[in-house]
Amino acid sequence: MMEYKGYVAEVSFDDEAQVLHGEVINTRDVITFQADAVAALEQEFHKSVDVYLQFCKEIGQEPEKPFSGKFVVRLSPETHRRAYLAAKRAGKSLNTWVSDVLQEKLPDHSRPKVPRPPAQHRRRKSKVV
Repeated sequence: MMEYKGYVAEVSFDDEAQVLHGEVINTRDVITFQADAVAALEQEFHKSVDVYLQFCKEIGQEPEKPFSGKFVVRLSPETHRRAYLAAKRAGKSLNTWVSDVLQEKLPDHSRPKVPRPPAQHRRRKSKVV
């Protein structure tokens, strides 16, 4: 994935056309880009986002923001009740409690993962006798 000015793009490879194709995935507006080589991909992504922002400005339309920070969740009444009670027990509003739970459960993709070596290559603690 790639990110620029808050817009996140996903990239795929079209093996028939031999081209890399990218699409912004965190907006309902359609923003796409493509390149023949990896080196040009980021440049084309930036260019597409900049063209989108300029186009919105020219037509007097506010560009769609990637995420507003608000979303509606539909729950069963029982789940809603349980979440409300859990929030109250934690001394939090329901919004704060849900936000905290999501922060805790969602993976943090901003930190690069360091792959662990396979088990047979890891150092074993030796016993001192």
